[in-house]
Parts: sequence; structure tokens; C-alpha cells
Amino acid sequence: MKYQGMTVNERLYVSGLMDAFDKAVKEKDIIKVKSILEDVELNEESIKPILKALGLHTDAND
Repeated sequence: MKYQGMTVNERLYVSGLMDAFDKAVKEKDIIKVKSILEDVELNEESIKPILKALGLHTDAND
């Protein structure tokens, strides 16, 4: 695991995906946000609470 032991923000920064992630969040592009989080090796169980915290959680994400 390339990103083991890193926080989500650290993973986004190191991967160079921070700006793309921020843009996707601003645009409320749930699919893109999930894709980026998967790119930094987060699993579905880790992604769900992040989407919820960002106000991007829908019942379809459960």
C-alpha cells in the first residue's frame, strides 16, 4: 500500500489530486470524489463517512 499510514489529506497532497478533489467537492460530483478517493487507496467503508462529512452523502451511497 503506497499510502499506508497517511491521512486522507496527506494522500491527496502526495498524489497530486488535492486540486481535483477540491474541485469535485465544490461541484458536488460524487462520482469523481469517490473515484479520487479510490485512487488514493481508500475503500468503500472509508469513503462513506467522508462523503457524509462533505455533505455529499445520499441514500444511494449506503
